[in-house]
Amino acid sequence: MGFARSFLRIGVLLVFSLQLSLVLSQSKQQEKRLIRVYEQEENPEKRFWKLYQLANYYQKNNLEKADSIRTSLIALSYSVDDSAKFVSRLFDADMDLAVGDRESYYMKTLELQPFINLLPHPKVKIDIYQRLGVYHIFHRSPEQADIYLKEALRISRKKRLRAEIGKTYQLLSQRYLIENNKDSANYFALEAVQYARRSGDMGIRADAVYNQATIHAYFGQDELCVSKNMLALRWASSSGDHIRQAKFSLNIGESQLAIKNYRDAELYFVTAAEQAAKVNDKRTYALAQINLGLIKLHREDYKTALKHYRKALKMIHANDHDGLGFAYNSIGDLYRQQKDFSKALSNYNKALVSFESAGNREKSAVVYHNVGYVFEQQGKYRNALNYLNRSVEIRSQFGFKGSVYPTYRTISDVYYKLGNTSMAYKYLRMFTDYSDSAKANDASAKIAEFSAMYRTEQYEKDRIVQEDSINRLNQEKELQSTRNENLELKTNLQTYVILGFVVFMLLAGVIGFYRWNQTKIKQQQQQAEMNQTLLRAQMNPHFVFNAMSVIQSYIYDNDTKNSAQFLINFSKLMRLILENSSKESIPIQTEYDILEKYLNIQKLRFEERFEFSIEVDEQLYEEDCVIPPMITQPFIENAIEHGRLHLIEDGFINIHFFKQENMLHITVEDNGIGRKGAELNKKSKEHKSMAMKITRDRIDNLNKKYRSDGFLLIEDFNKIEETGTKVLISIPYRVKNQI
Repeated sequence: MGFARSFLRIGVLLVFSLQLSLVLSQSKQQEKRLIRVYEQEENPEKRFWKLYQLANYYQKNNLEKADSIRTSLIALSYSVDDSAKFVSRLFDADMDLAVGDRESYYMKTLELQPFINLLPHPKVKIDIYQRLGVYHIFHRSPEQADIYLKEALRISRKKRLRAEIGKTYQLLSQRYLIENNKDSANYFALEAVQYARRSGDMGIRADAVYNQATIHAYFGQDELCVSKNMLALRWASSSGDHIRQAKFSLNIGESQLAIKNYRDAELYFVTAAEQAAKVNDKRTYALAQINLGLIKLHREDYKTALKHYRKALKMIHANDHDGLGFAYNSIGDLYRQQKDFSKALSNYNKALVSFESAGNREKSAVVYHNVGYVFEQQGKYRNALNYLNRSVEIRSQFGFKGSVYPTYRTISDVYYKLGNTSMAYKYLRMFTDYSDSAKANDASAKIAEFSAMYRTEQYEKDRIVQEDSINRLNQEKELQSTRNENLELKTNLQTYVILGFVVFMLLAGVIGFYRWNQTKIKQQQQQAEMNQTLLRAQMNPHFVFNAMSVIQSYIYDNDTKNSAQFLINFSKLMRLILENSSKESIPIQTEYDILEKYLNIQKLRFEERFEFSIEVDEQLYEEDCVIPPMITQPFIENAIEHGRLHLIEDGFINIHFFKQENMLHITVEDNGIGRKGAELNKKSKEHKSMAMKITRDRIDNLNKKYRSDGFLLIEDFNKIEETGTKVLISIPYRVKNQI
């Protein structure tokens, strides 16, 4: 019977090994296929999307390789469209988060905002709004987070995107968590689970339940935290998601560690490390190593614990301040337990710097508590109180309020050792108000010690006198040290005077250079403004001349009706030009009116033989965008006069104004005879050259004035047939209040 069971176990193991080998083989083949397809692709756009497919594969199966190709992905995106730029930057930000570089992640999150207008897809807007919500949650700006999350929720509901609704509810639960609003946090977390179940995505369902677990952990509900994490882990395991398995196992282990179930905690930390290793998730692997070190520390196996900590430090990213803080704090605990207080304080200081850099106030409070405890062990009670009170102050503002009570107990101990029984009793009462029955019994024993304290008051007074004597001796030593320093200062006074004089001369030189440079810049700007005025003066007579030729043609044809209509339109147009051409900048609406009236006049002239459209992005109106007057008119005139639109069937002119990367872009497209055909006409060629030269001069002057990189680009509209013309004008984006 025993032999049969052994044989069955061996058979099950063999089957499992074969299945695992098959899965790994298939995964490796998929990777090779994606690499081969990417390397063979020559088209830049298709090549980008092939690399993006490979990046998505690595993001789920090998984070180290995913991290290695993000730079190439961004570089390729510049030769494609805005959607490529968006997904590459999204991938880049997500990889920063995967390695723990939160500062870079949030910076890149803010840089995604322009894509809200550049890409109209609802999921793009939802994604960006959700990330902006996370940014403000992390920086503890709940009201600002509400604005973005409610907008994401509105779009998700409108489009009936259940998965996105669930994700937004998760973020809303985290938004209320930072305010310690337990009921609202749990409500939105439960709503997130309900929508996640309807989505049918096992990963989203697992994330929603994991979110519930984090809320329970935050409020000290370790049993509920473990049960929810168990469910999340089961769903992640069923879908073969190693990254989630590692994260959830780590969280379960931490919950088991909190309730001092060290054996089970160790098993989950080992599982987390194994799952993280499968996908080269160095951060989660390092965090698992730190927690394994804590288990060894509990068992007083200091040597092995230190090995785990050092192994973790080698793998944690240099900008992962949270991870570094966790590692250094754990090392500090190790040295504190060994009574090596100097090394303990050194590592606690590193942990504090790391957590402060990460903006993690909750963890900073933990380190302040630990430093206070070390000072209490050293008998430096005043220093201890400073750090312990700082811990209480931070914990009262950030994190779960219940976490402050252990610090009250330590403060009580310090006051007890200082002989201040009233304060000791006060903090002990604050501690017992929150403690459970076991802690209350422990506190009762402590209170009995306070009664004995009154009977030994005289002894304490003697001790205080001795401490005063020691303090006086220390003060005398410090006084002697100060005298020595003063003597050294007098000896080096001459050197300091000379150095001060040199520094003064250097500062004077820097200030003088700065003022000279500012004067030069102002002169350049004034010159640029004068050039702008002269250039506009060159353009206006030329435009009027061409407009008058239109009126002349109607008079020759004796067309009274059209002449009257034309003169009315022309008079309105001339009024707009006379009122605005002398200005450096005009509102975008005024430029629109000028172009519309000009094109309507030309349509009348050529008997409706071409169509036109003028498109202005709504953002330009909302932000009161301004533009140099008549900067597009010469190219519209070229399209009509020299592009022969009046001789072409179905001719068109399309004009588009839009904002991109803090520059105003203007495109003028027509389907005329094109540049090649226009070059046959010498007069046309000279006129176009003059228009281009004037416009380029205007753009150059704008670049000088606003220190920008504007440009003028002209190319064929139909590049195959070399017909039509496309003009792209890029100038500095200015709004009304910047004039």
